[in-house]
Amino acid sequence: MAIAYCLFTIASLSGCKIHYSFNGASIPPEAKTVSVQYFQNNASLAPPTLSQIFTEALRDRLSSQTRLGLVNKGGDLNFEGSVTSYTTAPISLQSNDQSASNRLTITVNVKYTCTFDEKKNFEQSFSRFADYPSTQSLTTVEEQLIKDINEQLVQDIFNRALNDW
Repeated sequence: MAIAYCLFTIASLSGCKIHYSFNGASIPPEAKTVSVQYFQNNASLAPPTLSQIFTEALRDRLSSQTRLGLVNKGGDLNFEGSVTSYTTAPISLQSNDQSASNRLTITVNVKYTCTFDEKKNFEQSFSRFADYPSTQSLTTVEEQLIKDINEQLVQDIFNRALNDW
């Protein structure tokens, strides 16, 4: 009798359309694919490789943390946009009016489309920054700063699109 009850409970729960994942992603169960279009570089001071690095980081996150297949175009979920700003500026001054540290800020505009639920669609700018000492030139720390900022941007975009945050 206990076995029959357990089998009945499992069978009745298997019809539910609740999707759980270990990373908290809330993906429509009918979604099978995701596409990430190349993010154009519209920021005048950004290095030429920034768009490629950002696009690949977003693709990597989606393929490693979801069950979705990555396709070039027309995914059930689609991400597109551009890098809109890449700036560096002093953030703190010392007593001699020299900068103690600088801040690199990257902004991307993202358009997200979910073919199964138009309410989840959005177009939004995401901006993140990283600070570095003024004793270092941007060129010596730029690669690591871009990696760190991209990681934060990709997480923000992932959370906004797939975690309902």
